[in-house]
Amino acid sequence: MHHRGTTGPARILVINPNASRAVTAAIDAALTPLRLAGGPVIAVTDLPEGPAGIATQQDADSVVMPLARRIAEDPADAFVIACFSDPGLHTAREVAGGRPVMGIAEWGLLRSLTLGERFGIVALSEGSVRRQRRMVRQMGLGERYAGSRPVEARADETAGEAIRDRLIAAARTLVARDGADVIVLGCAGMAPHRAAVERAVGCPVVEPCQQAVAAALGAVLLRADL
Repeated sequence: MHHRGTTGPARILVINPNASRAVTAAIDAALTPLRLAGGPVIAVTDLPEGPAGIATQQDADSVVMPLARRIAEDPADAFVIACFSDPGLHTAREVAGGRPVMGIAEWGLLRSLTLGERFGIVALSEGSVRRQRRMVRQMGLGERYAGSRPVEARADETAGEAIRDRLIAAARTLVARDGADVIVLGCAGMAPHRAAVERAVGCPVVEPCQQAVAAALGAVLLRADL
């Protein structure tokens, strides 16, 4: 296991496992409120070996071992896997040697449970919806799940202004038709739109990267050996 030296602040490494610079930049900007003076350093990186976007299960599976190698080699105190498929989460935890590893989907859904009775997910595509249903079932959260609604976009399109209306429309459908009272944004690149979607739908909107990094921050700050 890697140990940080006694000098310098703790460090949290946030890994976007696709190669999209736009998504990485959106994640980095969304984490600004969590960068505390004198607190843990929050570093954001992409995975050069990763695909341009993670659209299929094959895409998600393809990054598992590169992600695991990156985590095993890095001395960070905690890691966040910034992709809503949570690719390689359990493998990453095996190689991290006890250091916390947060998946943004897991933390986004866990946070939503504290904000409402039924969560709905704004998904990238129909393929994403299938993966989300599977994840919800595996986490045992079926009774709290209102559903997922896709915007049919690529990950690298999500940070741009043009997609905002589609995100709002999907969120409104989840609230009005599916009975959601909290919305989870189902892609790491959607962070710039969180406040606008929340204003439009009038219920809490969870940005999962922020929530996963907030959890990592708590885990790092509360660890007795740091």
